[in-house]
Amino acid sequence: MIGKASSTLFLTLTTIISFAQDFNLIRQDSLKGTITAERSWWDVQYYDILLDIDFDKRKIVGRNTIDFKVTQKPRTQFMQIDLQEPLSIDSIKSGGTKLQFKRYGAAYIIDSPELSEEKGKLDIYYSGTPKESKNPPYDGGFVWAKDSLNREWISVACQMVGGSIWYPCKDHYSEEPDQGASLTISINDSLGVLVGNGRLKSRKIANDKTEYTWSVKNPINNYGISFYIGKYVSINEAYQGEKGKLDLDFWVLDYNQKKAINHLIPETIKTIKVFEKWFGPYPFYEDGLKMVESSYIGMEHQSAVAYGNKFRKGRFSFKNLTDLDLQTDRLIVHELAHEWFGNNITSSDIADRWIQEGFAAYGEELFIEEQLGRNAGRDFYLTRIPNKIRNKSRLISDYGMFKDAGQDMYFKGWAIIHMLREIINNDNEFQAFLRALNQNFHHQTIYSQQLEEFCSDYFKKDFSKYFDQYLRFSSLPILEYSLVDNKLKFRLIADVKNLEIPIKLKSPDKWINATTNWTEIKLKRNEMAKPFSVDANFLIDVKRID
Repeated sequence: MIGKASSTLFLTLTTIISFAQDFNLIRQDSLKGTITAERSWWDVQYYDILLDIDFDKRKIVGRNTIDFKVTQKPRTQFMQIDLQEPLSIDSIKSGGTKLQFKRYGAAYIIDSPELSEEKGKLDIYYSGTPKESKNPPYDGGFVWAKDSLNREWISVACQMVGGSIWYPCKDHYSEEPDQGASLTISINDSLGVLVGNGRLKSRKIANDKTEYTWSVKNPINNYGISFYIGKYVSINEAYQGEKGKLDLDFWVLDYNQKKAINHLIPETIKTIKVFEKWFGPYPFYEDGLKMVESSYIGMEHQSAVAYGNKFRKGRFSFKNLTDLDLQTDRLIVHELAHEWFGNNITSSDIADRWIQEGFAAYGEELFIEEQLGRNAGRDFYLTRIPNKIRNKSRLISDYGMFKDAGQDMYFKGWAIIHMLREIINNDNEFQAFLRALNQNFHHQTIYSQQLEEFCSDYFKKDFSKYFDQYLRFSSLPILEYSLVDNKLKFRLIADVKNLEIPIKLKSPDKWINATTNWTEIKLKRNEMAKPFSVDANFLIDVKRID
């Protein structure tokens, strides 16, 4: 590493060495998942990523220029930048000055630059062999694949490991570059074309190579930045949405153009119509929307959604599909829902990822409802979800550890939203709530607590205990009841003190307000004609006692 001016070199190195003794004690998961002091005082404004890929050796040389501003005073002497092995940072510059840094696993602690104003710029140069994803998109990394004609098909997917798996960044869910990002990559023309997020800013051709620069104007989460290289063709559709003309582009392998016209385009347009109705305007009109064919199942890359469901309805990797599953291309629906919940609204900590996955999963129910009616949406939920919920762990995991809650965040997250709508028992109000969520938290990262409080404020009803029980405890509440003569007694057994839930009974056909205290009500003779049962749309265990 090359130091600053010699008069400050000894002091800088001494400070970093002293600091390192404490920093070495911090666990890697904490370094990745925590808003450290070295992260908290500055805010990313823009990422400008330049990447040179050696396709034969599968190595990369890159530079990320990070524009940032100071948001907290006093600030620490250091900054944290993240880049995961086996990649490594070669040098960091601010203006003409090279900065000192030290590595702690995936975290680089930099001696921050002197700033004459409340903003700055870092040029970070890096290189190495990026991690290859063996099971994309779930393990994360570069995806080196072949299409059915044995041609190169390359991309990157990194939600579960973070953007620092392939470029240096401030790798925390709470951080998004406020002014957007750009990505520039040169490829040999024999590889086809390169597709990235947002709009094509420039395309320069020289010596059998083409340099592509794609950019987004809106904030973007770090794992949402991606690219695709292959023998793509594009089909453009102009969609008249709530905010006017939305550019829709469909990038598919050349031999799948007809399949895109017959399946991908109409299914995408139907889905956008549903979500603009229920969630509000598409959040990124300025950047347009692309559906890009991928070699893996899919991923919610902002404005450049990865699609790999093989142009069929249902979901090709799922078994025992029902007739309702086959009413929709579930991959299109789920990943497009993430443009609202995941990209527009992003959880500030991966521990709260139920927000993104629960609402996106619920979007699949809304799609079925819009095509076939409210009861079909309920049936879709009931035939797919309750038996998939394991209730083995909390839906919100530990904060500051870069740890999510596992598969239940999809299905139980969906169930919580589904049940909330049943409790509200007013579809127009619930639709307005979903739209208000996306408007209130437009282009923001949030914690679950913020969403929960917004829900209570919006409906003017305290849902805090409801969310506590279902999000912060693994077990379901139990409705205990006894039925003697014409007297129904009931109470809730729950982890949350004084939990109260309105519950719709199937038999008798009525609502009860269940609390953790015993309640007794009298039933009419005709209300006792059938065995007692709770409406299946309510995620609750039921136990009869003598």
